[in-house]
Amino acid sequence: MFELSLMCPEDRIEAVSDALDALDALSVSVEDADAQTDAEQALFGEPGMPPPKDGWQRSRVVALFPTQAAAEEAQQLLAVQDFFDGCQVLGIANVPEQDWVRLTQSQFAPVDITPDFWIVPTWHELPAQAVRSIRLDPGLAFGTGTHPTTRMCLRWIARNGVVAADGTSTLGRVLDYGCGSGILAIGAAKFGAVDIDAVDIDPAAVESTLQNAQANGVQLKAGLPDKAQGEYRTVLANILATPLRVLAPLLCSHVATGGHLVLAGILERQAQELQEAYAPWLQLQVADREDGWILMTASR
Repeated sequence: MFELSLMCPEDRIEAVSDALDALDALSVSVEDADAQTDAEQALFGEPGMPPPKDGWQRSRVVALFPTQAAAEEAQQLLAVQDFFDGCQVLGIANVPEQDWVRLTQSQFAPVDITPDFWIVPTWHELPAQAVRSIRLDPGLAFGTGTHPTTRMCLRWIARNGVVAADGTSTLGRVLDYGCGSGILAIGAAKFGAVDIDAVDIDPAAVESTLQNAQANGVQLKAGLPDKAQGEYRTVLANILATPLRVLAPLLCSHVATGGHLVLAGILERQAQELQEAYAPWLQLQVADREDGWILMTASR
């Protein structure tokens, strides 16, 4: 396969991308040409919502073609179009054959949540300092421990999940709403929770959660959202700001007296709107921050 790389200003990205798609590119990606520099610009969006911008002021557009001839033909056809004005061809490069499984695995190393609590893919050895660990491989459902929102939730669990001498946990009964891979529910189990409901609207996430729980030797119940019943001492929801706003009355209704609500998937600029959405029931506070994301919690 061959990559055609282009440099495009923001106002040309949509037209160039559409043209590449019409020219039968196998894929088209848009990257910040200034990534990893002081000029890098962070763009955040939410699934189902229009992107905040089509791209960056200086965007690198990369199209993948099955042959060099197809890439060269696309380059020639683009160069004579009016909408290509201001764009630049960076070149055509052969994409070498790779062991994609091994390459993917190399991108997922053990992740330390705390000095003694780690998320470890199955192809890695456990770190010597890992007193507690979750074995988890990337799959179809969200949650591998690499995203700031997941790490912040797991840090909260590690800091607040105290196991008493009789084996009971301060986390009490736990609800993981929007469980994805089940990583938060499994984390709660690792810190002593024994009555755990993990729910998601995606049946694939439910199946992934059950498989991951079995692989980690923990017990939990997983199902669709109607599986969540009654009150819980700990309610976890790592989703996104828009659904969290809609779910405010439902999630708050599940928080028991003396219990905790833990929300993630929220950008720093969204803190106030979440506080306002939950104000009729609970007072949310920012409990943690990482890379532009925040963790918000409340107690009843």
